[in-house]
Amino acid sequence: MTSVAITGTGVFTPELVITNDELVEAFNAWADRQNAAHAEAIAAGEREPVAHSSAEFIVKASGIENRHVLNKSGVLDPGIMHPVLPERSEDELGVMAEMALDAAGKALRQAGRTPADIDAVICAASNHERAYPAIAIEIQQALGIEGFAFDMNVACSSATFGIQAAHDMIANGSARAILIVNPEICSAHLEWRDRDCHFIFGDVCTAAVLERADATEAPGRFEIVSTRCKTVFSNNIRNDDGFLRRTRPGHMQDRRDMLFRQEGRKVFKQVVPMVAELITQHLADNAIAPEQVARLWLHQANKGMNDLIGAKVLGRTPERHEQPNILQDYANTSSAGSIIAFSQYSDDLSVGALGVICSFGAGYSAGSVIVRKVA
Repeated sequence: MTSVAITGTGVFTPELVITNDELVEAFNAWADRQNAAHAEAIAAGEREPVAHSSAEFIVKASGIENRHVLNKSGVLDPGIMHPVLPERSEDELGVMAEMALDAAGKALRQAGRTPADIDAVICAASNHERAYPAIAIEIQQALGIEGFAFDMNVACSSATFGIQAAHDMIANGSARAILIVNPEICSAHLEWRDRDCHFIFGDVCTAAVLERADATEAPGRFEIVSTRCKTVFSNNIRNDDGFLRRTRPGHMQDRRDMLFRQEGRKVFKQVVPMVAELITQHLADNAIAPEQVARLWLHQANKGMNDLIGAKVLGRTPERHEQPNILQDYANTSSAGSIIAFSQYSDDLSVGALGVICSFGAGYSAGSVIVRKVA
């Protein structure tokens, strides 16, 4: 079977930033409005008041300090509390495709490739702006890539599942090189009016070029040693929006279940051992001892979760350089988080160094990619 390498990555980061302080100010203003509007019911014990949020609470709960977003004014308006993005005509490039072109251009330049060298595009993301035509095909056309393209969604694990799919296609000869893009507009599916989760997500797009290892001399490339994916069904992270919404009475109005929601404590308790076991067994099956792993690039959702997973895998508390976090600056960017970490914290590794890219999330789903730096 042909060996496959990751030869380039790229990150599109929106210019707009929302700090915890800004977010808390908007949320608390909205909470005050709600409490004033329902003062009688609250006084009668018929309704619980909306509790204030705080920057300290956010950092303690998640480790997040800032998030990049495509639109800031709508999120911070207590009368709106969601991003406001102008509708585009069918002749205009879609928002996800626009983000992807930026990240893809950076990944292609790093790989020393042009669109003519790419055979396929995979758009792997947790929330797509439309059902069809596929976002990936729009990106393919915009870049002038021949071949094929398709969308896929495995929530926060979409990037690593995309890497496995691309790896297998290249290894089996159905493509020479594949571009994976992860345009995540997480701000659009977040409930900014829910204190327990209003701080979680940000927007970003990542891209990666995968190709035959024997056909590239790209500097800084990583050979893919092995990939592994795992899914276990759970309702603890869920979003019920979809094509059947209008078929169900009462589903057209603003409903809480049509946006991101989770049972955070259950997710933490169930996902940590699942992911730690997946990585540990994956390494063992490839005869790699934990002490041989130079770096873990984990899904960027919660610092406490990552710290515990890293400790379980390595058998000790990871050093900061061994398990870099970027969520303090980006927040949770769904599938893109582990790729941002990989893109920003891989150049310093020596040739021969081993690492693991791992993402996990709704499904439950988890993907593990063992890589070795070869140049």
